[in-house]
Amino acid sequence: MDYLIDTGVLLRLFDSSDSANTDIRRALKTIRSTSGRLFTTAQNISEFWNVSTRPSSARGGYGQSAQITNSRVQFIERYTSVLTETAVSYQHWRSLVVDHAITGVSVHDAKLVSIMLANGIQKIVTLNATDFQRYPGIEAVLPATV
Repeated sequence: MDYLIDTGVLLRLFDSSDSANTDIRRALKTIRSTSGRLFTTAQNISEFWNVSTRPSSARGGYGQSAQITNSRVQFIERYTSVLTETAVSYQHWRSLVVDHAITGVSVHDAKLVSIMLANGIQKIVTLNATDFQRYPGIEAVLPATV
C-alpha cells in the first residue's frame, strides 16, 4: 500500500520531544516493513523547510539552520519518493477546489489530494485527519492507528 506523508508528520519525525514522535516513527517503520511505499510532495518539502528554518520565536517555528534542515530533507528524500505537480494533478486540483468550494489555506490540502489522485495513492499519514474527510477515496490515517 502507498502512503503520502504530510508535512506535520515529517516535522515531528525529527522532534523527539514531540508527543507524536514515537507513534510517527513506529507508523513509518510499520508501513515500510509491510512493503508499503512512502511518498511526499515538493509542497511538503517546501512547507517542511519553511517551518524548520522559521525562528523558534515565530509561530510554530523550529529555528533550525539551513544546514540542519538540508540534512533532514536529504533523509526524507532517501526514505520517500518526492512527487511533483503535473498537468494531470493540476486538473484534479482545479476540479477539487471547484467541486468542494475550497477556500483559503485548504487549497494546499486539495493540492496534496490532487497529487495523490494523479498517482493512485489513497492514504495519507497526517496529524489532521479532518482536513481530508471531504475527499472521497482518500483515507487520512493518524500515526497512532497504523
